[in-house]
Amino acid sequence: MAFIYCCKIELHDSLYHATREIGRLYETEPIIHNYALCYALGLVDSEKYATTVPEEHSYRYFCPEQVPKYEEHLTPLNQQGIYVTPAHSVKHTSVLNTWKYANNNYHVEMEKTQKNIPSFGRAKEIAPESQFEFFIISKNEIKLAKWIRLGKWMSKAEVTVEKLPQPKIKSDLFICTHPLNPLDVMFTNQVISYDVVNMPPVSLIQNVQMRGQYYYFDDVKNVRLPVNMLYRFRG
Repeated sequence: MAFIYCCKIELHDSLYHATREIGRLYETEPIIHNYALCYALGLVDSEKYATTVPEEHSYRYFCPEQVPKYEEHLTPLNQQGIYVTPAHSVKHTSVLNTWKYANNNYHVEMEKTQKNIPSFGRAKEIAPESQFEFFIISKNEIKLAKWIRLGKWMSKAEVTVEKLPQPKIKSDLFICTHPLNPLDVMFTNQVISYDVVNMPPVSLIQNVQMRGQYYYFDDVKNVRLPVNMLYRFRG
């Protein structure tokens, strides 16, 4: 038995993460990676969900090094039967912010300069009141926090959760319009065609045509999700 939840996120602050960098422009794609969602939802480093994560890998209070530990943090979710899909935009608008900074060489001891050269950059962010949708597949019932933080600015966002009817399983050719992590589906399904969403740390795919087992619902149209999605990592 699988429990599937349709989750909505509404932004209360602007959301920023550098999906791509084009010169001085840092652009936020209207999509949220499933790795980021696991951290934001508290599924990683939570006493309730991730008791098997070693204390030295904890990011709860202090991050001693800037080295991602996705495999160590997310593998326990496989053991607990919890999988979070990436989130796509239901509706969104973007805002463009310009920031400036100056050369600070004059702060360095014994170094003199007659120049104070300003520079600038632009950040394209997702505006407040934008909405995203994602799914959680779990072997047990779960409860999520109502408020979470997302992105570089730790933007405030509201989460609403709807428990979907018990899904049915079918094996056939199907199209999943929802974004997916390719590492998590390509080992259990035959992926035929897709659109790529370039973003770190793993580019996502959407509008995926594939063959294999999938969940579907009689009363919820246009929702088809691959069965047996697990967090997998490059060897």
